[in-house]
Amino acid sequence: MIPVNGDACNDRLMRITQPSLSFRQEEDPEEQATRLRDCFRSLLGMDAIESNAAPLSSPLLEYTEKKDGYTEIRFLFESEQDCLVPCYLLLPDGDGRFPLVITLQGHTTGVHNSIGKPLFPGDDAYIASRGDFARQAVAQGYAALAIEQRGMGERASKAENRSTGCRFASNRALLLGKTLLGERIFDISRAIDVIPLLPADLSGKIDLSRIACTGNSGGGTATYYAACYDPRICVAAPSCSVCSYADSIGDLYHCECNYIPRALRFFEMGDLALLIAPRRLIVIAGEKDPIFPIGGVRAAFRTIDAIYHKTGCPDHARLIVTPRDHYWCKDLIWPAIRDALR
Repeated sequence: MIPVNGDACNDRLMRITQPSLSFRQEEDPEEQATRLRDCFRSLLGMDAIESNAAPLSSPLLEYTEKKDGYTEIRFLFESEQDCLVPCYLLLPDGDGRFPLVITLQGHTTGVHNSIGKPLFPGDDAYIASRGDFARQAVAQGYAALAIEQRGMGERASKAENRSTGCRFASNRALLLGKTLLGERIFDISRAIDVIPLLPADLSGKIDLSRIACTGNSGGGTATYYAACYDPRICVAAPSCSVCSYADSIGDLYHCECNYIPRALRFFEMGDLALLIAPRRLIVIAGEKDPIFPIGGVRAAFRTIDAIYHKTGCPDHARLIVTPRDHYWCKDLIWPAIRDALR
């Protein structure tokens, strides 16, 4: 019998497909960004998501607790109708207004890791090694906003006949003309909207003119795309997530939540930096990351670097390669964010 390769057709198409909206050095970057932004929004289903937005209203405060050096506030808000978003806000002690750092967990047991609160087996080790992103941010002197992403932690499906991870949430969003990725970045943007609606003694301590967003893995993915969507994010620091589609999600198994339908017909991941420049972008990658290979990271960053040179701000985009694998290297990430927020 003649051997059959079930991947051969799409392997070939992955090699030969030329995105129609890829960055072109000879064209005006603002005009390219306008075309790309419209396509990006359409593919993510942002019109369907925004049309179901809940009216802006004051968040529901669940508790305020004094900690060593900061105050922890738990609140919920409604982004889309019937869509509650659990958040933790950590505010440093002291007077003044603090830059806001949005911290995003990836595929972990949930946002509680970001505030250093273990709830499930394995959380202790994860938090001790890297995972308490919001606590790290508040220790750096920032207001930290930790958001539970859709399909994860508290927001995973509770129904017995549905996946508890991202698969069911991703696929059902497609049926509704949306994407899980689009829903996640909408939640991030809406969280920025509701910060001023917190009580004045909390919102008054937050400087919304200086907003950074960061996270690892799935949190890094949401960081990058959220910066493409919301221009109020002035520093994006995605870790272990930015990589050419051809070398990562188009070649290796990844969770469904990474995918934008038909994306490669129009753009590669690096091209989307047109929607971020000239704002600060810090791409963090692991030299030994098995699912976002460093060759694909460098390929994506070559495009990002060209875009930032074209827009006249080459020093606003950085690539930091760590010696680790798919890992959050806090000793490298926080100094880079601090430099970018100055």
